[in-house]
Amino acid sequence: MAENRINTIIVGAAGRDFHNFNTVYRDDPRYNVVAFTAAQIPDIAGRKYPAALAGKLYPKGIPIFEEADLEKLIKKHQVEEVVFAYSDVPYERVMSIGSRATAAGAHFKLLGAEPTMLKCKKPVISICAVRTGSGKSQTTRKVSRLLQEMGLKVVAIRHPMPYGDLEKQKVQRFASVADLKKHNCTIEEMEEYEPHIVSGTIIYSGVDYKAIIEQAEKEADVVLWDGGNNDLPFYKPDMHIVVADPLRVGDELSYFPSEANLRLADVVVINKIDTASAEAVFELRDNIRSVNSKALIVDAASPLIVERAELIMGKRALVVEDGPTLTHGEMKFGAGMIAAQKHGAAEVIDPRPYAVGTIKKTFEIYPEIGMLLPAMGYGAKQVKDLETTINKVPCDVVIIGTPIDLKRIVKITKPALRVSYELQEIGEPNLKGILRDFVAKM
Repeated sequence: MAENRINTIIVGAAGRDFHNFNTVYRDDPRYNVVAFTAAQIPDIAGRKYPAALAGKLYPKGIPIFEEADLEKLIKKHQVEEVVFAYSDVPYERVMSIGSRATAAGAHFKLLGAEPTMLKCKKPVISICAVRTGSGKSQTTRKVSRLLQEMGLKVVAIRHPMPYGDLEKQKVQRFASVADLKKHNCTIEEMEEYEPHIVSGTIIYSGVDYKAIIEQAEKEADVVLWDGGNNDLPFYKPDMHIVVADPLRVGDELSYFPSEANLRLADVVVINKIDTASAEAVFELRDNIRSVNSKALIVDAASPLIVERAELIMGKRALVVEDGPTLTHGEMKFGAGMIAAQKHGAAEVIDPRPYAVGTIKKTFEIYPEIGMLLPAMGYGAKQVKDLETTINKVPCDVVIIGTPIDLKRIVKITKPALRVSYELQEIGEPNLKGILRDFVAKM
């Protein structure tokens, strides 16, 4: 009976929270998960985790509320345990939520990595990062390409981004660009899935990662876990690669679960060496070694590829950057801003006076974004607001620093060019040699 079970709230952001529930709580009669709370991702609160995914103990599903209501929910449901389950947050915020739970009368809990890692029948290489925007995506693309060059069938599984109908998103398989439309993908989802599809890698995502792996391992020689934010892998990795960022040195030891990722890492890629100071790189290397003395360290850069760079010189530019990198990733600039400076833009135009709707709201929630325009696109309305904002800004050229070609998604009425980047390793050890040794041991 529910009255004999431990009333529990899982604090999350529509990803790790659902996974923790599925792997630890769903079929455990000792617990009664009365609610999820939501943060980071818009329009998640007010929905339900559906009964079809929640299991036999939850025939009505599980409601999702705003994180701001945590204390009220603890009192209302006589909650005994609050489980923290999202990523890319500073230690101060984790413990602030812990203090709120404790003061309201509940225990505060973090689940261990091992109990939430599912086993796979095929070798798993996980690629994660210490912060959003560290360069995980280009590292993942590089690893996928190297494995394919070795003649292996690579299937990638992406950290969840369940922004739509959760029941329909239980297991999603993407093998062609047309599948992005089929699954009504947001801009954020397309940014992660499309590069894999274009490179010939099948990619899975969804909500139920046990069901996903059971399907994905049937068509893979190697499974590539493509981690999101700076979260830990959902599958037990045979090799754990973590990307570190010298432009935000110190975060690897002060954000959750950055330090846990570093401690678990077999390989750490220090990215952006071409844009960081030598002092920052040295400090980052020392920080890595302070918690992990055994990991191989790969030095790398992310050189820019600028489309029609001649359009930038002397022009007033609007810079559009990857949304999550600017919001909860807290980066102050990205590839677009570097391209604007490198190629002589006369001025970078502040988009904030011209922002509309949900884009204006994003600037209010994240005022530290400053003069960059985050390419937010969690739904059709936000995509339309992004398009309207871009076209209202009085600029000569739009510089797009997003992982996908934004011109394919929104209609831009001014000259627009795309900035992309690929991982370039410096010296040895390098990923090719590391992966060659890994495959030999397989």
